[in-house]
Amino acid sequence: MVLAAGGGRRLGGRPKALIRYGGRLLVEHAAAVARAGGCAEVTVVLGAEGDRVRSTAFLPGCRLVGNPDWARGMGSSLRAGLAALAPRTPAVLVLLVDTPGVTPAAVARLLAAHRAGAELAAAAYHGRRGHPVLIGARHFAEAAAGARGDAGARALLAAHPAELVLVECADIATPDDLDTPADLARWSAGPAR
Repeated sequence: MVLAAGGGRRLGGRPKALIRYGGRLLVEHAAAVARAGGCAEVTVVLGAEGDRVRSTAFLPGCRLVGNPDWARGMGSSLRAGLAALAPRTPAVLVLLVDTPGVTPAAVARLLAAHRAGAELAAAAYHGRRGHPVLIGARHFAEAAAGARGDAGARALLAAHPAELVLVECADIATPDDLDTPADLARWSAGPAR
């Protein structure tokens, strides 16, 4: 699931989904990363300028979900995405549209952790939890209930520290997000590793 609903307030009101990165839109990049990493289905949650994203972005095979409450924060997008998942979905990997340094290899490592039994997993960068995050089906309802404001799955992960599997990804990805014009300039110059 790609959360791509934000309005980019700190980027001067430019929706992050529509920002160009590496020759394509960030939302296209994120969806491609999820698919290349092994996600069988990709759900993209849209909000700010959702109609424009739908008409502009090339997202073949993706399920596009509108979040009318996108301005309330990432939590509302997580709830909208969870509600739209196909029945009997075993787990969801949540990828933020504004983390272009996340790679297909990082996605694949989290999916492998789930296949090995993890019901909650998160990419870690030098031991520090980051994105993406994987949530097993038995935690969907709790994740939705705790998703408020910009917290997303934070409450869920905090409630289950013993169950959370941290998957080290610093050797294959970077956790930095794209929030400000300075971030955009840095990423446009190419991610530093």
